[in-house]
Amino acid sequence: MILLSGLIFIFLGKPGRCLEEGGGFTFNGDVRHFAVANNSVYVSTDDRLYQLNHDLTLVRSLTQRGILKEDKLLNVPRFYRVSEKDEWNATFSVNVLLPFDNKTLISCGVTDNRCGYCELLDLADISQVRYSEAVLVGPVNNNSASVAFLVDVERSSTNETYILTAIQQDGSPKPKCSSGIEAVYLHNTNNTQLGGIFSFNDKSTPLFKSKGDVSFVDGFQNRSISSIIYLLSNVPSENEGNKVRLIWLEGKTDKARTMKSLRGASLDISDLGGKGSRLLASSVVPGGPPVLWSGVFSVDGGQVNTELVMFDISPDLSRKENEDPDFCSAAKCDGINVKAKTLQPKKTLFRQNYMTSVLAVRHNGWMVFFVGTGDGQLFKLAVDKNYHTTCPKVLYRANDDHKVFPKIHLDEVDHKHLYVAFQNQMKRVPVSKCSTYETLQDCWSAQDPYCVWCGSNRCTFKEECPDSDWLSIPEYYQQKMVSYTVTKDATDQITLKIQTHLTVDQKSLSNFTCQISSSFNELCSRESAPPQFPQCTCILSNSALPIKGLDVTIRIRLGKIDWLEQLKLMNCSDIRGPPTSDLCKRCLDAGCDWSQDVCSWATAELKNYSVCQMKMNISKPEISSITPSIVSFYGKNHALLTGHNLNDVTRVRIQADMDCTPRESPVWNNTGVNLTFHIPSADSKGVVKVCVVLPDGSCHGNTKITYRSPPSCTAITPSSSWMSGKRRIVITGSHFEFVEGVTHDNDSKEVKLPQNRNSQNLTYDTPAAGKTSSRNVSVKVANETLLCITSFTYYPEPKFTGFTSTTTGPNVHITIQKKADKLEMSAGELSVIGIQGGKRHNCIMGDTIKSNETDSFTCDITTTADPKFQKLEITYGDQTIELMPSSYIYLLIGGLVVLLLILCIIAFVVIFFRNKQKQLNAKMNKHIEDLELNIRNDIRQGFVDLQTEKADLMENVGAIPFLDYKHFASRIFFPESEALMTSCIKDIGQDAVKVPLDDCCLGLSKLIQDQVFLTSMVHALEEQKTFTIKDKCTLASLLTIALHSNLSYMTEVMEVLLKALMQQSSNAQPKLMLRRTESTVEKLLTNWMSICLYGFLRESVGQHLFLMVSALTQQIGKGPVDCVTGKALYTLSEDWLLWQAQDFSSLKLKALFAVGSDGEVSESLEVNALNCDTVEQVKEKILSSFKAKFGFPYNTNLKDIYIEFQKDGSFVPMEEVDGSSEIIGEVTMLNTLKHYKVPDGATIKVLSTKTHPPLSPQLSVKDDQDFSVKYFHLIDPDVDEDQRNNPEKKKFKLKEIHLTKLLSTKVAVHSYVETLFKSIWELPSCKAPHAVKYFFDFLDSQADVMKITDPDVMHIWKTNSLPLRFWINILKNPQFVFDIEKAPHLDGCLSVIAQAFMDSFSLSEVQLGKHAPTNKLLYAKDIPKYKQDVKAYYKQIREQSTITDTEFKAFLQEESKKHENEFNEAAALRELFKFIQRYFTEIKEKLDQNGVPVELKEQLHHVKNSFDALRSCAWS
Repeated sequence: MILLSGLIFIFLGKPGRCLEEGGGFTFNGDVRHFAVANNSVYVSTDDRLYQLNHDLTLVRSLTQRGILKEDKLLNVPRFYRVSEKDEWNATFSVNVLLPFDNKTLISCGVTDNRCGYCELLDLADISQVRYSEAVLVGPVNNNSASVAFLVDVERSSTNETYILTAIQQDGSPKPKCSSGIEAVYLHNTNNTQLGGIFSFNDKSTPLFKSKGDVSFVDGFQNRSISSIIYLLSNVPSENEGNKVRLIWLEGKTDKARTMKSLRGASLDISDLGGKGSRLLASSVVPGGPPVLWSGVFSVDGGQVNTELVMFDISPDLSRKENEDPDFCSAAKCDGINVKAKTLQPKKTLFRQNYMTSVLAVRHNGWMVFFVGTGDGQLFKLAVDKNYHTTCPKVLYRANDDHKVFPKIHLDEVDHKHLYVAFQNQMKRVPVSKCSTYETLQDCWSAQDPYCVWCGSNRCTFKEECPDSDWLSIPEYYQQKMVSYTVTKDATDQITLKIQTHLTVDQKSLSNFTCQISSSFNELCSRESAPPQFPQCTCILSNSALPIKGLDVTIRIRLGKIDWLEQLKLMNCSDIRGPPTSDLCKRCLDAGCDWSQDVCSWATAELKNYSVCQMKMNISKPEISSITPSIVSFYGKNHALLTGHNLNDVTRVRIQADMDCTPRESPVWNNTGVNLTFHIPSADSKGVVKVCVVLPDGSCHGNTKITYRSPPSCTAITPSSSWMSGKRRIVITGSHFEFVEGVTHDNDSKEVKLPQNRNSQNLTYDTPAAGKTSSRNVSVKVANETLLCITSFTYYPEPKFTGFTSTTTGPNVHITIQKKADKLEMSAGELSVIGIQGGKRHNCIMGDTIKSNETDSFTCDITTTADPKFQKLEITYGDQTIELMPSSYIYLLIGGLVVLLLILCIIAFVVIFFRNKQKQLNAKMNKHIEDLELNIRNDIRQGFVDLQTEKADLMENVGAIPFLDYKHFASRIFFPESEALMTSCIKDIGQDAVKVPLDDCCLGLSKLIQDQVFLTSMVHALEEQKTFTIKDKCTLASLLTIALHSNLSYMTEVMEVLLKALMQQSSNAQPKLMLRRTESTVEKLLTNWMSICLYGFLRESVGQHLFLMVSALTQQIGKGPVDCVTGKALYTLSEDWLLWQAQDFSSLKLKALFAVGSDGEVSESLEVNALNCDTVEQVKEKILSSFKAKFGFPYNTNLKDIYIEFQKDGSFVPMEEVDGSSEIIGEVTMLNTLKHYKVPDGATIKVLSTKTHPPLSPQLSVKDDQDFSVKYFHLIDPDVDEDQRNNPEKKKFKLKEIHLTKLLSTKVAVHSYVETLFKSIWELPSCKAPHAVKYFFDFLDSQADVMKITDPDVMHIWKTNSLPLRFWINILKNPQFVFDIEKAPHLDGCLSVIAQAFMDSFSLSEVQLGKHAPTNKLLYAKDIPKYKQDVKAYYKQIREQSTITDTEFKAFLQEESKKHENEFNEAAALRELFKFIQRYFTEIKEKLDQNGVPVELKEQLHHVKNSFDALRSCAWS
């Protein structure tokens, strides 16, 4: 009889540990069961029950601890839950957790007396217990192989719901509180059912027994199809090892009828090598019929070798009921000896080690399987209706090896997340990573049924698509999104059929278009059928195809979505050669057909690439071993593979069993019996297969590599080190065999090699640290650095204060005192040697005694009994110190002296403070008055400068120091490589004679004159991830030099590459084309413009550019310039504004130059200087004045002169730093004219260090490499006033007051800037330079070809090609044009002018406010006028008559001839070959793809062999 329990007290205990980032929750105990209902997740652990929201935020938790009391009415012990603070003697362990009727949660299990207990909890609030009863439902043991789930039994009027429990049968005795030991029970779920709630015995229900041991794995009822109940179990068998059994029950009429309807079958995977296999997890595929079911099987009965297999388990109701070899539903089960029906699998879907769980769902016609593993991974596998599997994806990968819980549930709220349980964690993992795919091709290639590509150009879930236009993968597997075939009929008519493999929304079907274009005027004839989704047809108007093939562009549009497809049409009969796998694939890729080792015209639309698997007559390589063969999933560098016949191996291929995209790693150091390669990182853990690849693409050998979890750290001992390092540290954790080094953050990133390591422990010595602080300890694994410990601290060195020694028998006992610290130093870390009479005695370490102030270490010396030691040598880490004996009397005297000194200091401070307090008010008022006066003066002076400034800067700039052409060009070509710049130009005298090329360089020169080879090589190199932007720029410049003698050909190559670049850019953002230098052709265009515009630059623009730079230099020199930071008072850039400068005054100096070594001097030269100028700045101004007056530079370099000034009839040496320099703290002020008290009109003598050696070896702070840290000039260092030797009152400065200096500088140089701009965009004789007109016309023609009508796009293309790519480079780098040096503050001014120049070409109108940058505000009123000039400039060029090809070729030939023999073509070709040699294989593959003639490839091999023959010789 069942009694309703009374009101019980529910106590909510402490919640789980925390909600983790990324959708996870960590519990205090291990997860035992969990269930999902509505918008909640319910989890039972060892002693708690949790209720979580669907996003895994905690709602409440319920303690499962209580007390057992005797129920006097039923005479059985009852469980009563208590608070965690109260005493308890029992725990309610949940074994059954089932949400029921959307209202209640059924929670059943056992208490500590191994008796059953059940509760009905409120589904919305588990703290509300609606009913409880001491009854056993489900297994007794927590880890039992049993299942429980709800089933519906059909009745005539309604359905009854029962709890079906299938209990593991292993011969255990009957539980003392249970009434049966049967295998399967049907328990009631409410009191209206016969027998009451939780009852299973209605007296007419037959017993469901097993004939032997059985372990149940899963059970379910597919209510959407029928009332059939399915039970899956493992049954041990003496002959077969194990049988996987499936039981069908019909849920009809009542319990008795359901139990009697038993039918069964065996699931056999023995044909797959699964003899004696075991079922580990299962999931039914929703939908049907048929009833498809997936199971994780252990092939050999263990836990490692596992497979995911699909069966059709539709029930066979034709078999007799209750006739089964392992189960029966009758009182007596003897005498029945039948053989069960055997089901064979439909498909093995996935092979992966350690699989533990599976969940199957249907989505858009696809079956999607989510598979968990024993090493903490979650895989996703999509399967189409033909049972073809896509590439498995890793959705989640744990850093540890906790296995995934046997059950995975889907989030019932959004159906876009999974609940995955680990040991004590619950993760909410997205079912897809759609947002990580950035392009249409990537989104489609992911083969993810959940992902669609939206018209808004993003990959996402279909429900999140903001518009109606979308497309996704079809309902069947396809390798490519777009495929095509080329057929030829009997009339030689060629037909191109393009097939799209997509699923699209219905609205987009009516907007399906295909635009097929090529270099032919009309590619498709008008007889071609109109596009009809999913196919387009093009009947070629010309049946003759070029030998090299025809490049075809296909623009496909579906609604708002459009994309380009590029293909090359080939004459199928022209694809010929020795039958290899590569030739076969090339044939099929061209839309042709391959049969009988010959490429022919296609006859079918489906391509079968399996025909390309061929056998080659070569010695097959064999693999013996790989070291190491076990790595973390971050991979391993420099792995060693050994074997036989490895000479021809080019790559190592690594592939998992079901991996669609194998990874390949190049090899080196190949000796034929061993080679080296990198093991790449992996997305998942597990075993992968390894084979070696030959040049024909075939792969041989079969060995394995195991990927495991990376290292993880749990503790570090000790957790600190002294600053000098070399302390022995032990880290504990797991997987330390993969660690290659240890690093400490914030240090020099020195990698410390492990001294000793195994899987759980790692020992290393700490690096030294510059200061005391906390550090992060990281471990290096392959190319990754993993954070290990975050609480490692560096402390100061240990301080040993003294030692005492006493005689103990024949030994000497020594006690060493050390000041207490936080190092936790042990005696084992010390090595002690006693010094006595010149002899050294080892001291054997003993105990450590710690106190609050002193730590003591003891040791014993056994080689002498004399306790008198002069000193001890103590070694710790790599530090050795000498320690003298303790002297307590000196310590006492010192203590008294310190105490007396403290008292005196206190008395002095009190007296001093009283006096200072009296003076404070008076000084404060005085400071405020001075501050106000200084600010007024600064504002007034700024106003005066602005109103009186005029452009009177230029008097005599002398001859303009133009660089010759080859030096100008080399600085443009190689701005960052001095070595290449020097090697690729000829010295003076060499450029008069043409030096013939050697055979190697001549062969390469001829090879790059072939346009097909050159463009293929460039494309091949740019496709390599290791080919950096710097490499691309270097390649372009080397090609420029190598082809400089044939500028016409170089122009043709540039045009071809630009067209290819435009095709790429136009697919996304055409306005971004040529904006940056990210490709070879963009740098090639920069070089081409520089070559073609050099004459225009020198004749029309150069003089104005030099005048503008000179004017800027003079204006900057009118005010102070800080020698250390480079900031100036007069500048155009706010970042370089010297607003901290103090007052200064102008001086006129008379400079005398020493002539000879006898003291003669020249006539005086007047030099303008400032009293705040340093000695080095004065020298610079003297030399600048000399050059301005005489037109040529002084014959001695700046660094080789020093100066003296006349004082009282004698000359005093002037140095930037000497004994009189002011020192503030640790910073020294540079000596200025003001420091030496040089008056106006003073005489300065200039001497050479060669004829008059100075007294001091350091004449300039530039001789001190670290001067920026030690010295200052006009900007005061950040030190206290009391550290100054000569403290003086400094004026208070505000940066904003000095912003007027920017405007005054602009006014001074404005006329020069405007003249320079006009010289660039005002065309002489209304004609643009040939190169500008030609290239602008080229851009216009390409826009017409690409159907681009937006005028803004053309404006941007031209702006990016000429002003941005050439003129900005010249404006910011005048040292490319002239033989001058560019100071940092001059660079800041030029950047502002260049920005104004570029803003003049901008199409956007920017509204500037008070917070706008000053460099924008400075030219804000001038930009509109400049924009009008730019529009007129572009219009003039557009209206100018077109330059014919003949005229332009003549111009290019003339430019080539002008600078003939100025470059070292041989040096450029040798550098160019280094790129070819590094990527030789990739270039060869690209040539094969492009179908180049065999002669060209032979020529390439000949060039390589020629260079290889000279490898041992130095380049001549």
